[in-house]
Amino acid sequence: MREVMFIFKQMRTLLICLSFILTIFNSLYAEDHQYTIEKIKIDFSNPWSSAFLPNGDILVNELSGKIKLIKSETKKIIEIKSVPKVLFKGQGGLSDIRLHPNYQFNKRIYLSFSYGSKNNNTLRVISAELKDYELIDKKVIFEASPYRKTANHYGARLLFLEDNSLLITSGDGFNYRELAQELDNHYGKIIRVKDDGSVPSDNPFLEIDNALPEIWSLGHRNQQGIARDSKNDIIYSHEHGPRGGDEINVILPGRNYGWPAITYGIDYNGSIISPFTEKDGMEQPIKYWVPSIAPSDMLFYEGQSFPELQGNLLITSLVPGDIRKISIDKSSINEEIIFKEIKGRIRSIKASKEGDLIVLTDGPKGNAYIISK
Repeated sequence: MREVMFIFKQMRTLLICLSFILTIFNSLYAEDHQYTIEKIKIDFSNPWSSAFLPNGDILVNELSGKIKLIKSETKKIIEIKSVPKVLFKGQGGLSDIRLHPNYQFNKRIYLSFSYGSKNNNTLRVISAELKDYELIDKKVIFEASPYRKTANHYGARLLFLEDNSLLITSGDGFNYRELAQELDNHYGKIIRVKDDGSVPSDNPFLEIDNALPEIWSLGHRNQQGIARDSKNDIIYSHEHGPRGGDEINVILPGRNYGWPAITYGIDYNGSIISPFTEKDGMEQPIKYWVPSIAPSDMLFYEGQSFPELQGNLLITSLVPGDIRKISIDKSSINEEIIFKEIKGRIRSIKASKEGDLIVLTDGPKGNAYIISK
């Protein structure tokens, strides 16, 4: 018994030493990189996305259906009123949030969420005016069709383009993957609409019989990251593969990104989804992961706070849970894990106009971290 107690004490001492060393390492790492990480002192219920307001306040969407505002100076939390009812089930709920490019003048925000019932639901996008911590003048600008019986693979990321049109990622619904190759539905597509929901006159499939005119690209699985390099006008998207085959793609209008006809992954039960990884007329990813990392959000960093990150993609991962800097040049793509102090399944990363970052971790007691110089 004494030997067991001695071994236990030795192990406890070793763990304390290792913890101390790790704390020192993290402190030196942060000091060397000259940034601070501030953890907001409340838990969020399945935080999914966020947006910086012009005054520095931050809106945080909770998948369960609430929007919380973090005051920039005091970090006080204020709950936004009159948020639309969402279907909070499976992977569904209140998802992305984006400010209109002219938010400073029109105060409009855009929300994506799952809508309907357990066995009859869809992806919906609305715009609303944010006034006195309440959403008013709510308008539906997109609703994916047909409805689905699943609560998975909504996509649900939003991105405004320079002309104020809006890209919406619409996932394959999990059980409807074959429809990602058809143009008469919204499964596995990227959608482009104007900020009022109408269809732009230069969308790529307007002249195709039976094609839905708002479709921008097809052949996607579950795209939970979309970002734009404004200097070079390049749109990037990433999507979850099944077992393996997570992808980063350069998105061009009218292109087919292959799912499920080509894939670098296999099905969850180990069976082959497709024997092909490439086909004529289908785009290749610029990067893919085997095994999967479960990419969950993405931004193209153009801020001033972190010059060393400028011109790179920043990607969050749920498995194992990290933040990755993806550097892209003509000859190679390099990957580096950054901000290693933040642990857990990482759901989202967004940047302020100046370049400060907010990072959200996943789950019913998720956290929010503000990273700044």
